[in-house]
Amino acid sequence: MTSRQRFAYGLLGAPMAMAALPVYIHTPKLYGDELGLGLALTGAILLASRALDTLQDPWLGRLADLMQRQHRGWAVLAGVAASVLVLAYTALFNPPKMLQWQLALWFGVALVLVYTAHSALNITYLAWGANVSHDSHERTRLVAFREGFGLFGVILASLLPMLFSSWFQDVNPWLPYSFVFSLFLLLAIWLLLYRFPLPTKHGLTAQGLFGPLRQSPFRRLATLFLLNGFAVAIAGTLALFYIADVLQLEAYSGLFLATYFISGAVSLPLWLRLSRRLGKSVAWAVGTLVAVVGFVWAVQLGAGDMLPYLLICLLSGAALGADLALPAAIAADIIPQQDRGNTGGYFGIWSLINKGVLALAAGLGLPLLAGFGYQPGGGGGLTALAILYAGVPCLIKLISAGLLMRWRRSLEVQYVF
Repeated sequence: MTSRQRFAYGLLGAPMAMAALPVYIHTPKLYGDELGLGLALTGAILLASRALDTLQDPWLGRLADLMQRQHRGWAVLAGVAASVLVLAYTALFNPPKMLQWQLALWFGVALVLVYTAHSALNITYLAWGANVSHDSHERTRLVAFREGFGLFGVILASLLPMLFSSWFQDVNPWLPYSFVFSLFLLLAIWLLLYRFPLPTKHGLTAQGLFGPLRQSPFRRLATLFLLNGFAVAIAGTLALFYIADVLQLEAYSGLFLATYFISGAVSLPLWLRLSRRLGKSVAWAVGTLVAVVGFVWAVQLGAGDMLPYLLICLLSGAALGADLALPAAIAADIIPQQDRGNTGGYFGIWSLINKGVLALAAGLGLPLLAGFGYQPGGGGGLTALAILYAGVPCLIKLISAGLLMRWRRSLEVQYVF
């Protein structure tokens, strides 16, 4: 496969990330505060729509498998999902003036459409990359391109709303952001549909929505993905609280996050080379240990420790490259030949786990912190915050690394199809 084809596949990762981050971070404040919908009603709509978003993923995976059997079925599904996502995303962030009940309905419908279109496109995208090549290392390169562009999209999503607010002071900043996102997404979809090869068709085998979990290698990988994802989600959920109250460096939050993500993007080629030499499972285990060694020191930092925390961001960010590239590449390898027609179902479960750990981290981490006496901006519970932010994720990652080394042989199976 050529570099241009890898570029044509990977580029879509950027607008996908650009879509996801503002929905999770900015819509609560936009609707709950700025548009006057109220926090209680906004929270209820968010909770219901996110529950639907998570639970529908296995069904969307099955839809992708059904479409794969049709002529250019995945191309059609990706094109339709991208078109719906452009329209729904623009509507979500640029609502007209209306009554509160109308605004609530608008918010709920737009949010469900954004979640559904994004999930359908993402599952199809993951399955496409897993089925397009017979070469295991080529599939890993495709994952690396996808995740590298995804990190670029995260950085754009972090910077552009702030820049548009300063450049267009009399205009809703989400209007130019929606325009840039839409153009970027349509360009990326065009490249995927017309400059990247279609995968080989495979017959759909009869199985339930959670049939992939009957496969022992995938069940083990899903367990590892859940543990590792939960550790990362806990740290991600608590990061801004830790920076603001433990380090007391809230003004530098953007610098810390940018350092972390850029380090992750730069490290991707290293993990690719290491996976070829050691195998993907061992390379992932090495990345997990690097994350622990680099991150555990955050437990003992205090106010003003800017340089030590920057170094921690560099080291743990470098380990992020392994977390991004290798688990999904292993998943693509261990899908048995007879199940290649059900690849969408595998990645539907993958997506469900990914979303579930984010909800679990917020649902457990924040109440637990409150139980230890922590309140944002206050002086109590800071030790508990530091331990939950850095200590607990490192412990979970060590457990994950131990299981990974124990199961590594079953995860290095490479089926030829």
